[in-house]
Amino acid sequence: MTVLPDDGLSLAAEFPDATHEQWQRLVEGVLRKSGKDVSGPAAEEALSTALEDGLSTRPLYTAREAAPDAGYPGFAPFVRGGTAAGSAAAGWDVRQRIAATDPAGANETALADLENGVTSLWLGVGPGALPVSGIERALDGVFLDLAPVALDAGSEVGPAARELFRLYEERGIPRDAAHGTLGADPLGHEARTGERLDPAAAVELARLCGQEYPNLRALTVDALPYHEAGGSAGQELGASLATAVAYLRELTEAGLTVEEACVQLEFRYAATADQFLTIAKLRAARRLWARVAEICGAPDAGAQRQHAVTSPVMMSRRDPWVNMLRTTVACLGAGVGGADSVTVLPFDHSLGLPDAFARRIARNTSTILLEESHLARVIDPAGGSWYVERLTDELAHAGWEFFQEIERAGGQAAALRSGLIGERLAATWAERSEKLAKRREPITGVSEFPNLTERPVERVAPPAEASGGLPRVRRDEAYEILRSRSDAHLDSTGARPRVFLAALGPAAAHTARASFASNLFQAGGIEAVHDPVTVDAATVAEAFKASGATVACLCSSDALYEEQAAEVAEALKSAGAGRVFLAGRPADHPGVDAYVFAGCDAVSVLSSTLDHMGVA
Repeated sequence: MTVLPDDGLSLAAEFPDATHEQWQRLVEGVLRKSGKDVSGPAAEEALSTALEDGLSTRPLYTAREAAPDAGYPGFAPFVRGGTAAGSAAAGWDVRQRIAATDPAGANETALADLENGVTSLWLGVGPGALPVSGIERALDGVFLDLAPVALDAGSEVGPAARELFRLYEERGIPRDAAHGTLGADPLGHEARTGERLDPAAAVELARLCGQEYPNLRALTVDALPYHEAGGSAGQELGASLATAVAYLRELTEAGLTVEEACVQLEFRYAATADQFLTIAKLRAARRLWARVAEICGAPDAGAQRQHAVTSPVMMSRRDPWVNMLRTTVACLGAGVGGADSVTVLPFDHSLGLPDAFARRIARNTSTILLEESHLARVIDPAGGSWYVERLTDELAHAGWEFFQEIERAGGQAAALRSGLIGERLAATWAERSEKLAKRREPITGVSEFPNLTERPVERVAPPAEASGGLPRVRRDEAYEILRSRSDAHLDSTGARPRVFLAALGPAAAHTARASFASNLFQAGGIEAVHDPVTVDAATVAEAFKASGATVACLCSSDALYEEQAAEVAEALKSAGAGRVFLAGRPADHPGVDAYVFAGCDAVSVLSSTLDHMGVA
């Protein structure tokens, strides 16, 4: 019989520990083969990925990357969860948004969602949404003691809340059985619309909830306006923290204690397809709010209640089916990050009002992750990961820094009205837009692997979104403009604008660059055509004439470019090519007007090409 050592089964006991420096030397060797002669920390830095807020993802994390103690679930600083059991008992609250303006349609949608796995309703009320008078009809048949309601009523929050209270009374719902949030968020409304609201209504609702409805929260700290204006994760955290502190001041000045005021707040954050950033953001948000509560003298009241919503910014209008994958990853990040409620937006959210299929997929996303993947059965499953703990700590510092900048500017209201917040968010979005334009941040189905023959997904136009405050941005914005120009050209002429790919030499010489160029031009709605049998300049010119294209792009190896590029470019121009591109970044060649390569500004190239083609 084999006797195990006292310390258990130590499979690596006879092998010496590898050092960080040994790993770096191995990285040096690999990079040297790719032409990068760097050593030591520089070799490791070469493999790092830059994030927003000045952060970066490193290729290797070890125990040396120490982060502050995350504590235990349910205990300050609440990094690992606001309650000791997390979502292990019943999973997170599956909250779906009801955006219909018709009370009967809203009711049909609400009942279908609740019967098929949704556990709470997020009800849009007010201009462009459900009228206050339609709340009763929309909630007909809904068991209000079982299904919490979260109102999103903007300037109509007072009347909407009173209508909900009336329904509770008429239906005999005990006041301690009413759950949800009334959604008062005057600063969030101002960020959306530019309209200033008197916080007195929110304060009065908080006082009423604290006295009579112990499980209703009066206020929502909505960080989505800052995310949707292009803000980074750190800016989203900082703005939400400044908003919450402003509400604490209003509530405590009205006579509530800090503990009573904290209980009245629910926080809403965006969940993106960057799962680790989402996980770290939600964990950092709880840590930051716990710190505020501690400073205010109420450390036990610092358990932040969180509602995560899959990001509207990441949703694409072209190839919208890919949004199902994005929202699945975002939902996973929200659940693992410890969100109390999660809303998965339907994949067709950017196109209009979702149909029944889209809503079904959205609610089933949470169901699969909860019931089949069992994500909620482990409390804080990412906790202890050196990467997640370090990223959580770095995001917390970034959020706190932006929060302090806002406070120095006079608080959230002053920073909004002075334009400081808008300027900071715009600067962040400008940097990200450059990455999107250069395809450093790819969008599958839009800037990568676009499908020009896809059938458009058509939906009923949604109500007009609130405007007048911070802008709303989308990742696909620049490419959507280009694709729309191409669509209009197709409608008016019966054909899309075309580029001829002059693929020179054998397949091994041109396949990679031809695929790259085809992908790039199609991202702008420009159809790529080519004759794979190209022998000489004359043959290429004839193939170009037959293609119906007005511009051409040479695709081959650097060696063949040296031999043939100038001659072929001249032949193409003689055949009528108004512009000749070359795929790659070698030395300049006579007759070539522009170069397309990894990292070039694809949006500028595509826009100018459409201009040259006369595509309005």
